[in-house]
Amino acid sequence: MTLPTPLTGVVPPVCTPLTPDSEVDVPSLTRLVDHLVGAGVDGLFVLGSTSEVAYLPDGHRRTVMETVVRHVAGQLPVLAGAIDMTTLRVLDHVRAAERAGADAVVVTAPYYTRTHPAEIARHFRLVAAASGVPVFAYDQPASVPLKLGADLVLELAAEGVLAGLKDSSGDEGGFRQVLLGARARTDISGFGVLTGSELTVDSALAMGADGVVPGLGNVDPEGYVRLYRSCRAGDWERARAEQERLCGLFGMVEVGDPARMGRSSSALGAFKAALHLRGVIACPATAAPQIPLSSSEVERVGKYLAAAGLL
Repeated sequence: MTLPTPLTGVVPPVCTPLTPDSEVDVPSLTRLVDHLVGAGVDGLFVLGSTSEVAYLPDGHRRTVMETVVRHVAGQLPVLAGAIDMTTLRVLDHVRAAERAGADAVVVTAPYYTRTHPAEIARHFRLVAAASGVPVFAYDQPASVPLKLGADLVLELAAEGVLAGLKDSSGDEGGFRQVLLGARARTDISGFGVLTGSELTVDSALAMGADGVVPGLGNVDPEGYVRLYRSCRAGDWERARAEQERLCGLFGMVEVGDPARMGRSSSALGAFKAALHLRGVIACPATAAPQIPLSSSEVERVGKYLAAAGLL
């Protein structure tokens, strides 16, 4: 399908359901897609951080892309993460995404090795030159050594290298700089700016963001759709109430004991436990070496769901 420019709305980063032996659970993945599409989301982003892309071998990545694109069958756009350490490896993922039929790719700056801003710019230019689909930049400084600066993002947008930005930096000032710059420059058009910060969607949309990519949207896609539509309708009181309800639900990401697991194990484990409790996926397993939640931690996830009216 043709990607709307700019891309707008709620575009959840789709979790990757796994079997107990760490294979992609295809039936659960298609149920999850139906769960999201049925809620009225505007697009799907596979193979991002919430999809556990960093933990998945290439075969799993291909299975996820092919399954989701085939199952969606053009109902809405599918963006695929082409995320890896260096440009040549990213280009392999771009080609795989194109073969699978993805409508766009989402790319971080190179990581593992330290890079200069000029090398980051060259990376995105080379990827865009070789890609047959639009390229979105993914600003994820928690995992990538350098944050994507507003000036660089705007320069690449003006060149037509980037179709949009998914900003998960948590830097609201820098996010606003991109929004203001994209609005002010006459050489930028159709550039989509999406926030990845689940807890400040109402303020991001008030600033002029085009949409949201919420990991928690796997668990409660209807809530994010209501939030987005309330903001677009100018009903800021209703939007704030919905955002605050979602902030309460987001507390589930902290259920994991930090003495025995990292934040990724806790957050992604909570999302998958919630989807399992809601009957969407068959197994809440996360990819190794993440540590599974205990039964008492899963029970706490259930309490968050109940408090939010989801159980």
